[in-house]
Amino acid sequence: MNTVLIVDDDRDIVNALEIYLRPEGYTLLKAYTGLEAMEILEKEHVDLVLLDIMMPGMDGMTVVSKLRTFSNIPVILLTAKSEDTDKVLGLNIGADDYVTKPFNPAEVIARVRSQLRRFTQLGGAAKAPDELVIGGIVLNDDAKQVTVDGSEISLTPMEFNILKLLMEHPGKVFSSREIYRQIWNEDPIGVEGVVAVHIRHLREKIEIDPSEPRYIKVVWGQGYKMEAGK
Repeated sequence: MNTVLIVDDDRDIVNALEIYLRPEGYTLLKAYTGLEAMEILEKEHVDLVLLDIMMPGMDGMTVVSKLRTFSNIPVILLTAKSEDTDKVLGLNIGADDYVTKPFNPAEVIARVRSQLRRFTQLGGAAKAPDELVIGGIVLNDDAKQVTVDGSEISLTPMEFNILKLLMEHPGKVFSSREIYRQIWNEDPIGVEGVVAVHIRHLREKIEIDPSEPRYIKVVWGQGYKMEAGK
């Protein structure tokens, strides 16, 4: 069974999340500071992190940055409604999703399930080739590995799945709403900017010059596409 680490300096929030998630059968670990979270992440097997942004000492952003140096497990940020800028920053540095306080239990459970499913399983009914190749990009779905011009790059689960979607359909234009619906498996309501943040971060990893991309192109007013034959 998957292990979820809950990190928040508010013990009531940690307890509430534990109440939501325990009936789902997850193994739950708890931390109340960023430092405590890092100690657990470095020693224990963890499949997903629910992480508060605003904590004294080592905040959630620092935890995400440190975690991404050695792990690509999904991170869902716990945010307040007033923390829109922090949400975008968190996505920029490697978080995969966020839920806003006060929590809707059903939403928390759905987002945890979605992130774990996409991290561990191939989504969709059709079996895609194990390896996709466009230009210098090679994506191996079985190994969850991506190389660019022969060098392996580290992607978050969301970045990997977006890249995979685009590489499976070279030349096809996907709107931000279509990408969100397919990758997050949710209705794209109130998610403006989320896909753009992931695309920008993905470009920074796969493009020589992100401002002049070879692979992921913007079709203005329509969406994004993977340039075929690059």
